[in-house]
Amino acid sequence: MSSSSDSPMDTPIFDTHEISPSDPRLQSRIDSRNPSDEIVPKVEETELLLADVKTEPFGDDPPISPTEPVVRVRRGRGRPRIYPPRSPTNLSKATKARSKTGCTTCRKRKKKCDETRPFCLSCQKNNIHCEGYKPVEIWRSGKERAAEARKQSFDMSFDLPPLMEGVENDVDRLLLQHFVQRVSGVFSLHDDQASNPFTKILLPMALRHEGLMHSVLCLSASHLCSVTPSQDYQDRQTFHRGKALHFLNQDLQRQKAGEGDTMIYEDHNVAQILLHLLHCICDGSTSGEYRLHMLAAKKISESQKSKNAEFQTLFDEFIYYHFIASQITSLDNAEVTMMEDFKLPFQVSSDTAALIGISDGLFGFISKISNLRRRLRMRIDTQQEPTMDYEALLAAHAIDSGLRNWTCPQTPGTPRYTISMLYRQATWVYLFRTTKESAPHPYIKGAVDDAIRYMNELPAEGWIQSNVLMPLFLIGCAAFEADQRVEVNRAFSGLMAVTGLGNIHHAKEVVEKVWHLMDTNDPESWDWEKIINNKGWDFLAT
Repeated sequence: MSSSSDSPMDTPIFDTHEISPSDPRLQSRIDSRNPSDEIVPKVEETELLLADVKTEPFGDDPPISPTEPVVRVRRGRGRPRIYPPRSPTNLSKATKARSKTGCTTCRKRKKKCDETRPFCLSCQKNNIHCEGYKPVEIWRSGKERAAEARKQSFDMSFDLPPLMEGVENDVDRLLLQHFVQRVSGVFSLHDDQASNPFTKILLPMALRHEGLMHSVLCLSASHLCSVTPSQDYQDRQTFHRGKALHFLNQDLQRQKAGEGDTMIYEDHNVAQILLHLLHCICDGSTSGEYRLHMLAAKKISESQKSKNAEFQTLFDEFIYYHFIASQITSLDNAEVTMMEDFKLPFQVSSDTAALIGISDGLFGFISKISNLRRRLRMRIDTQQEPTMDYEALLAAHAIDSGLRNWTCPQTPGTPRYTISMLYRQATWVYLFRTTKESAPHPYIKGAVDDAIRYMNELPAEGWIQSNVLMPLFLIGCAAFEADQRVEVNRAFSGLMAVTGLGNIHHAKEVVEKVWHLMDTNDPESWDWEKIINNKGWDFLAT
């Protein structure tokens, strides 16, 4: 047993916290001990400089010296060491996330989508209906969304509802204004809007009935298209015409269901029929569509009367005016019932008349001449001789006598007086061209010259020109002389510029065809109704 001096307990113990590894006392202590009893004291890890750190050998090689202490370097704080270390291949390979831009169907089925647009090929290959792709939503911050909401609140505006039913936009408001200022004067002799029957009677009625308002705007758009062609006007004309016919048919079906066999037409529906008739004139239609409206209106005028006396007078005047005028350009065999004194079965005051001829009594003579022409045409077609038989001579003599005894009810020196005298002159020319052979004659030359003088006295512009077309057409069909034709052409051009009615072009074309037959001494030049019929036309020269 060793002595107490050699016991480990007798060995002085040094405070390792106070002795550094390089202290000589520690080294002498180590040297004095037996190698077998070598004890390596615990050394507290301290911060070392990089220069004091010796690199550990790689691999499993033993340390250079068995007595050299193993120094462990304390790793600094930070991210933990990744084990095993990443290879260069793994570092360069990007992580592939799930796509969120596939089609809706593939996303529901949790299948990979090839993202072909508009429909993916995956759905097509599997015969599955592809629901397409959701719209791309752009992310916006709360501040941006708030700014957009404020902007929308500042930009918010509401269109005012229409004041009048049927007048829906700026173009319609322009059409209504054009109807009041221009169209109402083209179809009437009244230049004053307060006394014009279209603005005084029909327009207030249109404010209460949408169907009639659409008819008013359709007529106005048709006139504007002929004066100033525009696609906007054409589109609104088509729109309002469709609406007007829809409301008219709807009203008629309702009234028919309520009244049974006897139908009573409301005033606004009758006014619609009248405006559709005028639309055919303004539009220059040659299909004969006007005849459907004219015959319907004539039937209504014979079966019922309006409680509004002013409207009834206006309706009768317009319907009979256009019905009798249609006989001048048509082969229709319908006759108008006349009284013995060549007057119509109703009276119209010359002061309130909107058209010339009806109130003056001249249309009674025109109707009788049309009936005489149909009778003579039938005798020519059936080769009956003589063409002017005894009854035809008596009828022609009665008409001629009535015209010579006719007294104009208008005040001399006024435009109304002048145009009334023009109608009288054109009526006599109509009679002469019906009963005499188609050849130049001093009588017809003098009558045409006098009619041209009446036309030249009329105002070149204004309401009076609205009634000039029919006498101009009759005079033109009797103009054998070159200087007369120059005046007739001038009058046609002025009438087109002032009124803008589409049927004027067709009337002028027929007159030019009659002139060609006159120059070739064709005996058929008197029968312009056949010329119009051979063209496949049916229109009104009013």
